[in-house]
Amino acid sequence: MSSSSSNRDHEPLSIEVKDVTMIFNMASESLTNLKEYFIKMARHELFFEEFKALKNVSFDIHRGEVVGLVGTNGSGKSTMLKVIAGVLEPSEGQVVVHGNIAPLIELGAGFDPELTARENIYLNGALLGYTKEFIDSSFDEIVDFAELSDFVDMPLKNFSSGMVARIAFAIATITEPDILIVDETLSVGDVFFQEKCERRIQKLINSGDVTVLFVSHSMDQVERICERAIWIEKGDLRLDGPVDEVCKAYREQFE
Repeated sequence: MSSSSSNRDHEPLSIEVKDVTMIFNMASESLTNLKEYFIKMARHELFFEEFKALKNVSFDIHRGEVVGLVGTNGSGKSTMLKVIAGVLEPSEGQVVVHGNIAPLIELGAGFDPELTARENIYLNGALLGYTKEFIDSSFDEIVDFAELSDFVDMPLKNFSSGMVARIAFAIATITEPDILIVDETLSVGDVFFQEKCERRIQKLINSGDVTVLFVSHSMDQVERICERAIWIEKGDLRLDGPVDEVCKAYREQFE
């Protein structure tokens, strides 16, 4: 493991990850239904095995840094994002975040499928801490970016997952957050909308004040957007350094 030296090292810290371990208890056998689960539990026949999704991971990210998290499927990178976003509480260690976070993780998770797109924009905006007045003034811009003006009064249950993701992305990025966390968001929807999302993220990056933590399976995308990368594999921090060096090392494991 190597440590990264960034040209932003003089900037204050945005994210401090201190010796974080995340443990999940997994059932030691596969159960097919809830009845079987409760019967085994009542008989004290249900056993769990500890699964360490993250193992004593530590790193700091300075304000304005654009950092990619890379790793194979199940490596722990999405768990790391959820710990930083406050969705999960670490089993051990600590995460300190300085500033407000716009987490683009599991887009649409805070939506109600029975409500219309219009109602969900206000609901999701409230969950992100926006006032009704702010949503009123930003409503047309959100709808325009999401390209959903013809569907704004349609119940969300009739929308595709890509259309839901468009609304969520438009709401989360309508203001300039201190920290933007992006987890595979840009893989949703058609290629033209992906490019549109990437341009908006790039605009936030160019402001120089937004800290971006970015997860993607596309090394090309990570290299295009990020200046630094952190490679997490099987819960361990494998490498932390300039994006080209980390992505090169990551690719070499498959050769």
